[in-house]
Amino acid sequence: MKRRAFVAGLTATAAITTFAASGSAYPNRPIKILQGYAPGGNADTIARVVGGEIAQVLGQSIVVEAQTGAGGTIAAASVARANPDGYTLLLAMGGHAVAGAIYNKLPYKTIEDFEMISMITYFPFLLVVQADSKFRTLNDVLTAARFNGQGIAYGTAGIGTGHHLAGELLGKLAGIQMLHVPYRGDAASVTALLGGEVPLIISPPTAVLANIKAGKLRAIGVTGPQRWAGMPELPTVAEQGVTGYDARSWAGFMAPSGTPRPIINRLNEETKKVLLLPSIRSRLEEMGGEVRASTPEEMKSMISTQLQRWTQLVAEVNIPKQ
Repeated sequence: MKRRAFVAGLTATAAITTFAASGSAYPNRPIKILQGYAPGGNADTIARVVGGEIAQVLGQSIVVEAQTGAGGTIAAASVARANPDGYTLLLAMGGHAVAGAIYNKLPYKTIEDFEMISMITYFPFLLVVQADSKFRTLNDVLTAARFNGQGIAYGTAGIGTGHHLAGELLGKLAGIQMLHVPYRGDAASVTALLGGEVPLIISPPTAVLANIKAGKLRAIGVTGPQRWAGMPELPTVAEQGVTGYDARSWAGFMAPSGTPRPIINRLNEETKKVLLLPSIRSRLEEMGGEVRASTPEEMKSMISTQLQRWTQLVAEVNIPKQ
């Protein structure tokens, strides 16, 4: 452990020295943003929308790369191991804190191995069924789960995602059993719902809106504390009798631990500026998000709180550690 700390200290010192030598030259080459979910999904889209605008401001290209699998932990591990020089960043999602709670061993520490840059957006999930489902409301789902005694199956983008624990939290607060069926990404869970493999999925709005508008799927609840502006007629889970329910996801930028503070500050400032642009705000809001930048310290505090919350839930409902 002492040797590891010594090597980490040398790496951080080297990064600081490099930054000092280059002065205000950062960035002087392309920046890579890794995200851990399927191409075309929420994480990928947010990284491209916001990253593309930041690239314009910085005058350097930003490449978004998907390293999918294991609830986003593969991408997170790559960033944690990367040189702390500001050229490899992570677009982290709510699943980052979930993974810290649900995985027995990760090749990184959820908080300590990263420098937080800024929050970008918070967004709810939708509870979605087939358009002709017998479940017309969330209460229908809860009633059926209680009646059959075997619970209700629900599909998500995978184990260790925010969607996953959103379902577990619903089961705990409503006093029912929720049977998790993980798929490889939101698109796969939507296909499964359309094909009748599961009666219900929990999904971000972007993954299901097209099928809802086409009359193939129907939303029966939103997981945030307020109704979603994109579907103001849709009641929240809490409004439908599950008191205290709130299960939103989020997105934000992170860098490897040891990245020099001047680089973090620069990226934080540019992210905040980009999130004030009406075109960017409207695009993120169309995706169901509440756009909200933060300081690095605010982001770290939020993730720490989320990690504690999900760790407690995993213990309380006896979710098997992965």
